[in-house]
Amino acid sequence: MTQRIFLSPQDCEAAFYEALEKADLDAMMAVWADDEEIVCVHPGGPRLVGLEAVREAWRRVFQGGARLSVRIGNVLAMQSMMMATHCVHEFIGIKGEARPAAPVVATNVYVRSGNGWKLLLHHSSTSPKVEQGADKGSAGARPKVLH
Repeated sequence: MTQRIFLSPQDCEAAFYEALEKADLDAMMAVWADDEEIVCVHPGGPRLVGLEAVREAWRRVFQGGARLSVRIGNVLAMQSMMMATHCVHEFIGIKGEARPAAPVVATNVYVRSGNGWKLLLHHSSTSPKVEQGADKGSAGARPKVLH
């Protein structure tokens, strides 16, 4: 497997979702930091820590055979010199099916190293129905209760 260098967190994120759609395990693992402290949480699943646990979980996902269609939207991005956090809505469906995409809320954390940007954490969970482009409850919304 060739080492890919991602020049921005956005490049790394695009490669992550491309690997997910293609069910390409090598491409998926190329986006992750080479660190035993990486973390991945799939919707309804346990916290997976370390390269081997994350690799095995993605292998099982891809082994299922369903080809996914993934679009991301409502991206909230925060970035410093060495770390970036993207909170996104993932709209996931099965390729070829007409059913609407299931909304998933995900947080992706990227770290910058000498080898470019890599994924350190992907945490996703199911969400109430969210329309693409709508972002109810975002940071810009007025709070209903002040504490």
